[in-house]
Amino acid sequence: MPQQFDFPKNPVQQLRINPRTVYLVLGILGILWVLSGIYTVDPDERAVVLRFGKLQDVVEPGLHYHLPPPIEMAIIRSVTRVYREEIGFQTIDPGPPARYRQRPKESLMLTGDENIVNVEMVVQYKVSSVTNALFKVRGLGAFEGNNEGLIHDACEASLRQVVGRHGIDEVLTEGKLRIQTEIQEQLQELFRVYDCGLMVQSVQLQSVGPPEQVDAAFKDVASAKEDRERLVNEARGYQNDIIPRARGEAERMLKEAEAYTVERVRRAQGDADRFSAVYAEYVKAPDVTERRLYIETMERILPKMQKYIVDADGKGVINLINLERLMAPTQ
Repeated sequence: MPQQFDFPKNPVQQLRINPRTVYLVLGILGILWVLSGIYTVDPDERAVVLRFGKLQDVVEPGLHYHLPPPIEMAIIRSVTRVYREEIGFQTIDPGPPARYRQRPKESLMLTGDENIVNVEMVVQYKVSSVTNALFKVRGLGAFEGNNEGLIHDACEASLRQVVGRHGIDEVLTEGKLRIQTEIQEQLQELFRVYDCGLMVQSVQLQSVGPPEQVDAAFKDVASAKEDRERLVNEARGYQNDIIPRARGEAERMLKEAEAYTVERVRRAQGDADRFSAVYAEYVKAPDVTERRLYIETMERILPKMQKYIVDADGKGVINLINLERLMAPTQ
């Protein structure tokens, strides 16, 4: 006789569930659901509590509680972290070594004198209002990971507008600091108008130069300008050296001329006084004065002349020995 198996007609009838167990499980799940609303906000963070998707409150650091989801939820974001926005390039790998990708559509722009320049910029900013940053503006790279959002567009627009107000020489050389300041001020004004709850920390022009296609020509122009500046500086140095020297020489000549004038006047005055004195003596005794003047003149002239003694009667020649010449030392 074949073996017969007795299967239950309805397996559910054989299952016996204890109601207490069901209530216990539901109670534990309910407690876990209620406790899921406990959250912690760190000192460098702020939390935004949403109730059915609507802003309910902004929470300061500490231990807090909100109604369990989906009734309420908390979005926690850092308010001290400094975010970074790159214009003209993109960091692929921070490294080391770091790897970058160029973005020429962003970096190439026109200057105020209609030259093309390649500019790469880094903007650092932080969140000043979590609610505005989250809800008033969409497309924020800081919170949504969208590099093509409002911040990126505002940074690029500010860069292009400020560079467009300056010439190529100012952008490439001494005007960088002023341009950075102008970009920061303009970008902060845009954030204020947008009311996006962001604050610009710094703006830095990473790389500023001509496009690669005309880089050699720009270097030649820059070299010529450097030569011009060098020659101008050398000329100014020569000018600063020669002009004081010429002024000193002119001053010396004027002083010498003045001294010579005083000397000549005094000498003429002395000669005039001496002549007046001689004339006064001459008036008193003309013969004596004439004789004295003759003798004084002979005393000055005769020592410098060769002297010859001639016999007045012409009777013969007198041989004289020139004792002065013989006694003079030999050269």
